[in-house]
Amino acid sequence: MRRNDGVLAAGLVLGWVADQVFGDPRRGHPVAGFGRVAAALERRLYSDDRAHGVLFEAMLVGGTLGLGWSVRRVVRDRPLLGLLATGVSTWAVLGGRSLTRESEGIAAALSAADLPAARRRVRNLVSRDPETLDAAGIARATLESVAENTSDAVVAPLFWGAVAGVPGLLAYRAVNTLDAMVGYRNERYRAFGWAAARLDDLANWVPARLAAGLTIAAAPLVGGSAADAIRAVREQSGRHPSPNGGVVEAAFAGALGVRLGGRNVYDGVEEDRGELGFGRRPRPGDLRRADALAVIVSAGSVATCAALALLREGWSLPRRGGLFRREVGHLVHGGTGR
Repeated sequence: MRRNDGVLAAGLVLGWVADQVFGDPRRGHPVAGFGRVAAALERRLYSDDRAHGVLFEAMLVGGTLGLGWSVRRVVRDRPLLGLLATGVSTWAVLGGRSLTRESEGIAAALSAADLPAARRRVRNLVSRDPETLDAAGIARATLESVAENTSDAVVAPLFWGAVAGVPGLLAYRAVNTLDAMVGYRNERYRAFGWAAARLDDLANWVPARLAAGLTIAAAPLVGGSAADAIRAVREQSGRHPSPNGGVVEAAFAGALGVRLGGRNVYDGVEEDRGELGFGRRPRPGDLRRADALAVIVSAGSVATCAALALLREGWSLPRRGGLFRREVGHLVHGGTGR
């Protein structure tokens, strides 16, 4: 792609708009296809040691990165194709609209006092045992997922797209998907999933803090407190077992004036994740505010990352209005520009 053409920034915005309008494709989602490939490779490579996990991660992330570089070479110096490739890739790796749709469905079920339906839907967002959750527990689990996945499924892919274009978009989604599949959360993946978990932590370190900063800035727009969000991040984010999830969840908790974290049950094993925030436990009505906050953070992230992409491409506005004067001169004087 040529310098100064703004194709990368425009493609990120195009893909973000497509995600907000359409959500994830109903069928044939490329991330699901990648998951099937990863599962097949896991069956061949799995061994209870880190070395096989590193090889597994390197083959899949490296292959995805190579695919992204190939696409970039094909569309080089073809701005329209570059725009379409970036837009489609961005749409494929984002998950913001699908996330808020799930949250809206859970909120509707809770508002109708349909606890079984809410428990069924929350399985799409969290891995904890929903049968142990009451309405307040489901609201908390959903809000935590909205916070963390706004960073993982929106801010982070946009950030890596701005940094590295289509290769960054695809490689980040591969990293995040592999962490969800084999990141060490049980005995089977404690060694094999080590590389997946560590690489995901690294890839999300900057985006999580960008997401937290945007959440702090957006807090007043949802009736929250930026000061409480800052305080929660500073004082409480380290209580969370994830170095990145804790930052974003603490920011959401402080911004919304609710208290997240605490006791969760995974496969019958109880885990205390520490409390984040200073208010009451979330209620079903808080999910709508959380969804609104997520959309604002999402919009802020695409604006920020589009600006970053423009800077990376070396794009700049014409100095002293020269371009503007030339265009006006062309219209008024028949192209003389004088």
